[in-house]
Amino acid sequence: MITEKLQKAINEQITAEMWSANLYLAMSFYMEKEGYCGMASWLKKQSMEENEHACEMASYIIKRGGAAQVDKVDVVPNEFGTPLEVFKQVYEHECRVSKMIDNLTDLASAEKDKATQDFLWGFVREQVEEEATASGIVDMLQKAGQAGVFVIDSRLGERK
Repeated sequence: MITEKLQKAINEQITAEMWSANLYLAMSFYMEKEGYCGMASWLKKQSMEENEHACEMASYIIKRGGAAQVDKVDVVPNEFGTPLEVFKQVYEHECRVSKMIDNLTDLASAEKDKATQDFLWGFVREQVEEEATASGIVDMLQKAGQAGVFVIDSRLGERK
């Protein structure tokens, strides 16, 4: 059985994951409008991944005897700037999500809930990859110059 405190915190994370999904979807629409279809495709897949995270968390709460909920999801921005600015925002956002996941893991530890700790460690490991991927894209965009942005756009469009 999951504690009320952990259930509430994970439900808050579910809402945060839904917000992240909407953020990346808005970024995808923006990049497509700006003519960067590869980046738009990458961001759309990122949006779907965030949605999957919310569903995984909801399923986990239910398996542990709790009630999963989605609270009100706040509005996301719709204007983002250059491709470099967009991916800097992606990196900063992933760093914030990492902190939220770390805080959840700390709470599970304080609640002495080993099953939830184990569940959350999968997200801790994933966030290492998310930050590294976003940071790598920022690095490529910084080095590419204006013409190179289109090469990177094409590469990002190949994401499976």
